[in-house]
Amino acid sequence: MAVMLRRYRFTVDEYERLAQAQVLTQCDRIELLDGEIVEMTPIGDRHASVVARLTSLFSRHLGNRSIVWVQNPIQLRVVRSMPQPDVVLARPRADFYAAGKPGPDDVLLLIEVMDTSAETDRGVKLPLYARAGIPEVWLLDLATRRVEVFRQPSLSGYSEAHTVERDDRLVLQAFPDLSLTVADLLG
Repeated sequence: MAVMLRRYRFTVDEYERLAQAQVLTQCDRIELLDGEIVEMTPIGDRHASVVARLTSLFSRHLGNRSIVWVQNPIQLRVVRSMPQPDVVLARPRADFYAAGKPGPDDVLLLIEVMDTSAETDRGVKLPLYARAGIPEVWLLDLATRRVEVFRQPSLSGYSEAHTVERDDRLVLQAFPDLSLTVADLLG
């Protein structure tokens, strides 16, 4: 006879209270995904380098038009999640989100750099981002040196998806005046 285990799914507020009570600390490499607290994969040298490149690139090109939110949590209450995407371009706010983390309405572009995390980024996080209403997600695949672009979120996923090759150009939905190549992003 199979035993059915019941899992407790945390809300974003409960997860934050665990952090405030120091049950969870900044040293813990974890995030809340669909109500479950999961360990994050370690960041390798190539991954870290691409995140640094993206940070510099977007800061330089967008200036005050966006806050470049790097490997920090965002609140996706509707899907019981507080992921830590690699790079988020967030709407500018005078307090730089001191009063609260960015939510779906604040996110202009979300980027995940995929190396060892590809399965989780595609299979777990991407559907959560769509259900939460994140308008545009880029998955930067270090293995294939391609970028997967996702737009038009819905509860069942993204209705627009395409892959961009190394020398092809990407245009950000929120900033149509900014055009970049995959080579610009990955080096």
